[in-house]
Amino acid sequence: MNFLNIIADIPILIVIIVFISSTIYCFSKYSATGKNLQLIINYMEGFKKNDLNFRFKEIDTWMSQNPYVSAAWMEFKNTLVFSESIALKSGSDNVKYQDISSTVQNVQTTSDPLYYFNEETLVTSKFNFKMIQTMPTILTGFGPLFTFLNIAIAFGKIDFSTQEKTIASVSSFMTSMQTAALVSVIAVGSSLIYLMLERVMFNKLCKTPMIRIQEIMGGLFASISAEKFLYELLRESKVQNNTSNNLVTEIPVQFKTAFNASMATNLVPYLENLIFGLNQLNKQLKESMKEKKAADVVDELF
Repeated sequence: MNFLNIIADIPILIVIIVFISSTIYCFSKYSATGKNLQLIINYMEGFKKNDLNFRFKEIDTWMSQNPYVSAAWMEFKNTLVFSESIALKSGSDNVKYQDISSTVQNVQTTSDPLYYFNEETLVTSKFNFKMIQTMPTILTGFGPLFTFLNIAIAFGKIDFSTQEKTIASVSSFMTSMQTAALVSVIAVGSSLIYLMLERVMFNKLCKTPMIRIQEIMGGLFASISAEKFLYELLRESKVQNNTSNNLVTEIPVQFKTAFNASMATNLVPYLENLIFGLNQLNKQLKESMKEKKAADVVDELF
C-alpha cells in the first residue's frame, strides 16, 4: 500500500482535512487576537504613571472607542480613585491645600487590574475558544471510530463460499485492518501535533502580549485595597468636618469684624456730623437768649 492509496482512503482523508482546517482556524484567530493585543500595547506604552492625572481623558477616549477592549475598560474605570485636594483655613487665617489622601497621588484602582484584563476578557472571549480546545479530542475520537468502522466493513466482506473467494476476502480483510490501524495512528498523531501547535501559537501570539498588557496596567494603575479606600473616605469625612467646624467657629468673629468695619466706615462719621450740628444749634440758641435778656433790661430803664 503506497502513500497515495493511504491518503485516498476516506476515513484518513477526513482526519487530515479536519486537522488542516482546525489548524488554519486556530492560527487565524490567534493571529487576529495577537494583532489587537499588540495595538493596545503600542498605545499604552506611550503613557507614564505621572501622566495619568492630566492625560486620563485621552486614555479613556481611546479605550472606550476600541471595541476589542471597551467592555473590560468600562468595568475597570469604575474602580479608579483619583487624587484630590481641598483648601483648609486654620485659626490664624492661613489658607493651605491639603490632599484628601496622602497615599493616592495618582490614579489608583480599588481592584486588581488582572481581574479585568485577563485571559478570559482579552483572549478566549473573542472567538470560539472551546471549539479550538475540543479539536484534539475530536481528532483522537476519529481514530477508534473509523478503526471499528473499517473492521466492521472488513468482516462484512469476508466470503468463505469458495477457496478463491476466501483467499481474496482474507487478503482484502488484512488490507482493511491495516487501513483501520493507520486511521488510529494518523488520528492520534494529528491530535498530538495539533495540541503542540496550538499551545505554541497561543503562548506566542496571545499569552505573551496579554502578560505585557497586564504589566502595563499594573504599572500605570496601582492597586489600593478596599479597606484602605474606606479609610481614605473616613479621613476625607474628618477633614471636611474639621473644615466645617472651623467655619462655624469663625462666623461670629468674621461677623463682628465686618460689623465694626461697617460702623467705622459709615455710621460713625454720620453721628459725628449730627452731634456737630446739634452743638452748633445749641450755641446759636444760647447766643439768641443772651441778646434777648439784654433787650429786656434796656426796656425796663425807659
